[in-house]
Amino acid sequence: MKNTISAYKTMSAIEKKLSAVAARSRGIIPYSTTADGRFDDTGEDSICWWTNGFFGGMLWQMYNYTGNSLYKELAEDIEKKLDENFMLPWGMDHDSGFKWLPTAVAHCKADWNEKSHNRGIIAAENLAGRFNPNGNFIRAWNDSGDGSRVGTAIIDCMMNLPLLYWASDATKDPRFSQIATRHADMAMKHFVRSDGSAIHIGVFDPNSGEFLRSEGGQGYATGSSWTRGQAWAIYGFTLSGLYTGEEKYFETAKRVADNFILQSAKRPDMGIPIDFDQPLDCKREDSSAAAIAACGLIELGKTNEKYYNAALDLLGFLCENRLSLDENTDYLLWNCADSFWSNREQMTLIYADYYLIEALLKLVGKDLPIFTPTKEGK
Repeated sequence: MKNTISAYKTMSAIEKKLSAVAARSRGIIPYSTTADGRFDDTGEDSICWWTNGFFGGMLWQMYNYTGNSLYKELAEDIEKKLDENFMLPWGMDHDSGFKWLPTAVAHCKADWNEKSHNRGIIAAENLAGRFNPNGNFIRAWNDSGDGSRVGTAIIDCMMNLPLLYWASDATKDPRFSQIATRHADMAMKHFVRSDGSAIHIGVFDPNSGEFLRSEGGQGYATGSSWTRGQAWAIYGFTLSGLYTGEEKYFETAKRVADNFILQSAKRPDMGIPIDFDQPLDCKREDSSAAAIAACGLIELGKTNEKYYNAALDLLGFLCENRLSLDENTDYLLWNCADSFWSNREQMTLIYADYYLIEALLKLVGKDLPIFTPTKEGK
């Protein structure tokens, strides 16, 4: 993508498709698509699934961009459905940001609503309650009560911190942002390696707070560079910088971004791999990592043009090679991967589509700032 004109054209084609997709997607909270390219539905059995906010986020972005009330109506339906998650404590985890930023908080930013504001605060209070002050980390996942995950944190949580920053601004209570910055400082220390790559999972002693080890997760191996994790780090540290003004977070994001750009250049014949350390003859990609990284790089690019240009390269590849504008299918991006070890290849993933739309709208200056700072009601 060479300029914002091509971004406008791409968004025009996407809007034409999504208006048809939305019309047939009432009541659905999708994660991926079925064999015929239509959205699946996480349903009542998976109402707590971590990605359940992203379709709502897509709808709010499209409502903000087009003014089409259908998008708003469907987004509000998803937001109300997620109320069930609040009553299932085993399903309240560190991904409250991913679930309620693109739904309840997005609603507040697009069109002030008291109930949506309350949902956002409830989600932020729960996220803050997962903070372990000994290790300065927000606990990631729940367990069955055996304590096996009580000391676990993951790089993805950098993207949940904006919920806490938003809550501090909304309530004028600094506790939320204090927790967010302490977690971000911990992640700088323990999650970002000297070469600028980031680990996926960190394990702490929950009593002493001692960092014990890193573990492999959705990437190729323990110690490898899972690309979606690198993308979460680029965008997540950039967001902490935007909310706090602290240069250390921007510098950390730049270190990870520099490594991401360097590693990407080693595979010029393909998109972003699932893991930068997967064998060179392995051509498996994750388009979601490219879309997420592009969002972070656009924001970083406001201080250094090389990051903006890197974002354009990623988006250009995606839109030319991995974007489906077929109105008979519901997904936008293909060749995604939820895990290196998944047996599903060339997946579609709802969050890949969300971040593609967010990135394109950033280019044309029309994005609803769901993860980035803004006041409610714009």
